[in-house]
Parts: sequence; C-alpha cells; structure tokens
Amino acid sequence: MKKSGSQKTESPSGLIDARIRELDDWRGEMLGRLRALIKEADPDVVEEWKWDVPVWSHDGLICTGETYKKAVKLTFAKGAALKDPKRLFNSSLEGNTRRAIDFHEGEAIDVKAFKALILEAVALNRSRP
Repeated sequence: MKKSGSQKTESPSGLIDARIRELDDWRGEMLGRLRALIKEADPDVVEEWKWDVPVWSHDGLICTGETYKKAVKLTFAKGAALKDPKRLFNSSLEGNTRRAIDFHEGEAIDVKAFKALILEAVALNRSRP
C-alpha cells in the first residue's frame, strides 16, 4: 500500500478497507472474509494498522493480516500457546511464540474452528497481565 500524508489521519478501519479494495483479486475477498469472521467471533475486537498491515487486538494483540502473492497470512502473536485441535495453523510452526495460518486461493475456511481460535486468543490475552 502506498504511503501518503492522509494515512496519518485515516482510521485503522479505513486503512483496512483500502487494503481490501487495493487487492482486487481473491486476496482482497479472503482478507475481507477473515476480517468479518474475526469481528463476528469478537464484536469488541479493535482494528489497528501497524507495520503497514491490518492488526486485530483485544486486551492485547490477536493477529496480523499480511497478504502475499499466493497467500493471505494471519499471524497469531501468541499462537504457540493456543490449542489448535483442528490444526488450522499451517505456517510459522517452528517458533516458540507465533503461529500462522496461510489461506490460499479457493480454500474453504473452517468457520467454527477459526472463530474458536479467535476467542481462545482473546481469552489468553485476558488471562495474562
């Protein structure tokens, strides 16, 4: 996304909207869908714009949303501490802290498992000072 002077005054939600529009292919659709699911799972989630990417927080960082040529990646800041019984995490598995999910074109989202992961991340944030 191109930097401009208006970015300093535009809301994080507006910047996320702009990123989704800028990605005028499956990645924009996927990022928009994931954003909607995050907000459905946690209506009190806070949208932020950091590191030139969308960020979702609630009592601490939940995840960031990065876009690449072949994937939309959600990186969970404390993913290694989260239970993932449906094995959604498929990237950044080697670290001690973060975990990520790479979503590819045409892939289905396990909505129930994804929302449960978001809620677990919020619960983890609330349990730690």
